Amino acid sequence: MMNNIISDDPLKQLELIDTLQRLGISYHFENEIKDMLKKVYEKRYENDDWKNNNLYATSLEFRLLRQHGFNLSQEVFNNFFSDEMKSFNIHLYDDLNGMLCLYEASFLCIEGENILETAKHFTIEYLEKYMRSTKDENEATIIRHALELPLHRRMPRLEARWFIDIYERKVDINPILLEFAKIDFNRVQSIHQQDLKYASSWWSSIGLGEKLSFARDRLMENFFWTVGVGFEPELSYFRRMVTKVNALITIIDDVYDVYGTLDELQLFTNAVERWDVGAVDQLPDYMKICFLALHNSINEMGFEALRDKGINVIPYLKKAWVDLCKTYMLEAKWYHTNYKPTLEEYLDNAWVSISGPVILVHAYVSVTSPTLENMENLKQYVDMIRWSSTILRLCDDLGTSSDESERGDVPKSIQCYMNDTGASENNAREHIRHLIDETWKKLNKVEVKNSIFLQVFIDRAKNLARMAQCMYQYGDGHGIGHQKTKGLVMSLLIQPISVHLCSE
Repeated sequence: MMNNIISDDPLKQLELIDTLQRLGISYHFENEIKDMLKKVYEKRYENDDWKNNNLYATSLEFRLLRQHGFNLSQEVFNNFFSDEMKSFNIHLYDDLNGMLCLYEASFLCIEGENILETAKHFTIEYLEKYMRSTKDENEATIIRHALELPLHRRMPRLEARWFIDIYERKVDINPILLEFAKIDFNRVQSIHQQDLKYASSWWSSIGLGEKLSFARDRLMENFFWTVGVGFEPELSYFRRMVTKVNALITIIDDVYDVYGTLDELQLFTNAVERWDVGAVDQLPDYMKICFLALHNSINEMGFEALRDKGINVIPYLKKAWVDLCKTYMLEAKWYHTNYKPTLEEYLDNAWVSISGPVILVHAYVSVTSPTLENMENLKQYVDMIRWSSTILRLCDDLGTSSDESERGDVPKSIQCYMNDTGASENNAREHIRHLIDETWKKLNKVEVKNSIFLQVFIDRAKNLARMAQCMYQYGDGHGIGHQKTKGLVMSLLIQPISVHLCSE
């Protein structure tokens, strides 16, 4: 199909790429897609009749090229933008597909891109009105889905599951693509189920769920996170290792938040810093098992990296855990002394305490052949890690703030902003949403700057931020066995899609 689309029809090429991505099967054709987009990018000024004054084509080209790391200016939208009015032309209201496409494109903006910022507000206002007035239920479903969360911020695997259903209802579908997407979805799901079995068996053998009854036993959610961050079949090892990391984070977080005394927590932090089995004797019994589970699991991952990739990563993995425990310790001190940090003070600590750096450092080791030079760069937590973790923190705070305050936790970003400014909770929430938008712009920009890292790692960092948007969209999807999360897990990991084979 890709070879059959003539190269002088760039719109058809872009539409095919978009469909492959949204159906969740583009990972099979990464090289072909890169080649196709490179040609579109190089020839974008040669013959642009196909997109001149076509908002849909211009927006689709912009979104796909930016998404794949090509540097395209926001000025491609100048044709549709009135400088005098400082807004987009009203006649665009006749083009629903163009407006939807411009809406999606606007979320790939970086700081200072005012045309794209204007495009976002212009299209949101239009789509909200259109959705209220349309009689076409299918149209309304697609617009509602887009407004809930733009494509650029969605967890790829869930988006594929949703889009397969939508695609099936379209009039101009390609039945072979649809069948391929369904079969592939089920094949990948069965690989995820094998990974989940492995993680479940490890979790049972380690015994932390039974031994530490005060802590959240959330293996399925911990595994679900890893599918959101890396679903591809070849990333099995990543999912298995990072499920362990997530499970350990959840347990240790609860030790610091809801159970340990300040003195015990200091002992635990010291033990992690020493990374020495001899430190266990000074810990209370419930912490001994917790420390040894952490120590043994991470050392084992380090051993596997040394055996298979020839590099000793244990000092780097250990540093990430030490940093995490120190931020937990600071929050515990704040809580026990009733100290109220400013928002800036809170966020300086909280982007680490949300555990993004720990997850991404382990992810880097699992999905690449790590080099010492890159491990040293990661040790400083490059911007890629910082902005992804900040989005994770802010989304978590929006979703869990009230539950965690009741559980006995430090004030989160919402409360800090309210304390700083005297704002109402609603205004504070609005401010945090604004901070999430601004941080996405930084993450969009930093991808180009951090190109020393392989795309496979950059994608994990962006997917962690996307997974945060997914888990906390309707409240605490991780911590309290949320019904919505249960439905998502079922559709992604348990229920296969029924396939009716094409007769061709």
